Amino acid sequence: MSQVSTQILETFDNPFPERDYCIEIVCPEFTSLCPKTGQPDFGVLTFTYCPDARCIELKSLKMYLQQFRDQGIFYENITNSIVEDLVKKIEPRHLKCEAAFSARGGITTKVTVQYPSPDEKKED
Repeated sequence: MSQVSTQILETFDNPFPERDYCIEIVCPEFTSLCPKTGQPDFGVLTFTYCPDARCIELKSLKMYLQQFRDQGIFYENITNSIVEDLVKKIEPRHLKCEAAFSARGGITTKVTVQYPSPDEKKED
């Protein structure tokens, strides 16, 4: 299993850094592998973020996400890892990732990760 590299992620200057606004990105063709069975997992990733100084470049995000295709990785790890990587790269004011995975054995799973977390917001 190879590691997912964040070096592929590119950014660009936010054209309106003084304004709070949201960007929603939907990635309907996310794939990874179940670490137990090796079977493919399919999901829809939805990112909603409020940029600060930097925005994520979409083609580089697509290429970054494609690296997970051959990774045996649990849903929770996928979602948290992606959020950590994006936060390090663009330092958004807010970021939420919803990862909704297709049914396997009659069960669907949705993992939601927010930055800052609701607990971190309370401390401010």
